[in-house]
Amino acid sequence: MTTAPVTTTETTYREALREALREALREDDRVFLMGEDVGSYGGCFAVTLGLLEEFGPERVRDTPLSESTFVGAGIGAALGGMRPIVEIMTVNFSMLALDQILNNAATLLHMSGGQLNVPLVIRMTTGAGRQLAAQHSHSLEGWYAHIPGLKVIAPATLEDARGMLWTALQDPDPVLLFEHGSLYNMSGALATGAGHVDIQRAAVRRPGRDLTLVSYGGSLSTSMTAADELSAGGIEVEVIDLRVLRPLDDATIMESVRRTHRAVVVDEGWRSGSLAAEVSARITEQCFFELDAPVERVCSAEVPMPYAKHLEEAALPQVATVVAAARKVVS
Repeated sequence: MTTAPVTTTETTYREALREALREALREDDRVFLMGEDVGSYGGCFAVTLGLLEEFGPERVRDTPLSESTFVGAGIGAALGGMRPIVEIMTVNFSMLALDQILNNAATLLHMSGGQLNVPLVIRMTTGAGRQLAAQHSHSLEGWYAHIPGLKVIAPATLEDARGMLWTALQDPDPVLLFEHGSLYNMSGALATGAGHVDIQRAAVRRPGRDLTLVSYGGSLSTSMTAADELSAGGIEVEVIDLRVLRPLDDATIMESVRRTHRAVVVDEGWRSGSLAAEVSARITEQCFFELDAPVERVCSAEVPMPYAKHLEEAALPQVATVVAAARKVVS
């Protein structure tokens, strides 16, 4: 019995996200988009380009520059039975809506004794590497992964960019979706019928025997390139894409570390109090006697993100720093 070949379409991360939004708007009348410049401008990063013309201003709504206001409106709409998708331009600007996200979206289910779900999806761009300086470039998703009541996801592949949104919309509680700005132009082949994906589990992106390299989002490509370089030198690295930052998939991480006995965690956030620190602590707690070396972390320099290209590169995790950390652990 032969199976039909899988047909693929060449697309970009940006286009995969747009198709996910288009599907959501078509399939569920309760879904609408809301945020700064998502309508006539097509989104600051062109993700929502063309959706206003296709679905109209009731479903694709431009908002004033007031993050607290439109995130609060999204929470209210979710409480009222809608399925809002709220876009915040960059994670830095989400600080202006932190009260709404932390004190309302994340807590209402608990404070209402289980009566009030908030089925809200908040999309935002995160990460550096595009010379946008200190107010548009930080990776703060680890802060949100600290908050009970939220689910935090970070698509790093075309398949996840296409498929995570619909699954997030089915969740009865708030989901934060972080899109790394350096990925928008990433292109590749996507299965024509690509659809919904799991948002519960991490993914092993490359199998290996000598070292577990844990990463996510924009750092995944850095980690994969580092793994290729290490392989050329005889070190076979297993690369894990976290995908879901809260709740973390401990099982996949620990299963890998118990086989490789070594781990390096790559995180574009700052080192102190980072998501990398949490992953490192969990590995140490659960796999201490399986480790042949201390867990290493590769994070961004603890400075406001520089504008100058050479300084920005120096501040961010690079292939060379990941390779050096891996060789240190293995040796």
